[in-house]
Amino acid sequence: MQQNRAVIRLDHIRENAQTLRASAGVRLCAVVKAGAYGHGAAEVARALRGVADCFAVALVDEGAKLRLACPSDILVLVPALTEEEAVRGIAAGLIFTVGDEEDFALLSRAAEKLGKTARCHIKVNTGMNRFGFDEGGFSAFCARARSGNVRAEGIYSHFYMPEDISATQRQYERFCAFAERAERSFGKLIKHIAATGGILADKRYALDMVRPGIGLYGYLPGGFAGALPLKRAMRVYASAVCSRKYDGGGAGYGAYGGEKGDVMSAVRCGYADGFFRKGGIGNINSLCMDAFLYPQKLEKDEEVCVLSDADEWAAINGTISYEVLVNAGKRAVKIYVG
Repeated sequence: MQQNRAVIRLDHIRENAQTLRASAGVRLCAVVKAGAYGHGAAEVARALRGVADCFAVALVDEGAKLRLACPSDILVLVPALTEEEAVRGIAAGLIFTVGDEEDFALLSRAAEKLGKTARCHIKVNTGMNRFGFDEGGFSAFCARARSGNVRAEGIYSHFYMPEDISATQRQYERFCAFAERAERSFGKLIKHIAATGGILADKRYALDMVRPGIGLYGYLPGGFAGALPLKRAMRVYASAVCSRKYDGGGAGYGAYGGEKGDVMSAVRCGYADGFFRKGGIGNINSLCMDAFLYPQKLEKDEEVCVLSDADEWAAINGTISYEVLVNAGKRAVKIYVG
């Protein structure tokens, strides 16, 4: 088979979710953005029924597609940018993020056109400086944000360095101040700030709900290695195309420092499959777009595991497991087990 195979253990993802939920002790919002970090959003959402209370995606388009497979609440983490996106999301019953007054006004206009009520969570900036209200003017917004067709149901933020105790505590205190002001205007809101790292940093940060992402798939953010017994969910396999004895020249797009007669095999996996060009999957040279060379004899169509540990692969390439996972399944056929 020319395509890579990503074998995904849904039972591991479910067990990881149960472990994270038990650690937090509150509602769980499973983050399945970017195709569930490369694992397949619809399949992961189905596997987490009965464990996750709701789900989170990055984009309206992701949420609308997930709605076809998932009846649960779906929170869109990036504010809608156009009225078309807002209309599509409202029609799909998604929950929007409102990070400034323009976001709120956009939702109100779209909801009015549809004759429906838009649901939202308010995003506040406590230090990450991506999306969200700053402190200036937030109280005024809360006082005047009155619209019968936009209903605020939650308020949230995001830790930027959960492994840093003092920075995280400062963010938490700022968030609590934001939430207190918002609840004076909107009533009781679902409060959430902790993703996987926040769950592990301190039990207090769980609040009403947590939003684990990377932990669902068996990995932990920096600074929390070994904090929970999670199970890796994805392994990626590729097939050998041919093998030969080295008889001079290079190896792929580079020089070869080995000996004449060395055995090498071409494996059908390269940087177009989401693997980084200068990394190593047991290969003796940089990857080509669609293949790499493996320093052993392999039979035609024999399988090689090219990814079992995203942390290890990330360390080789100077990146993080998140980036590895969302790339590794690009061309792969996903095979679900468990």
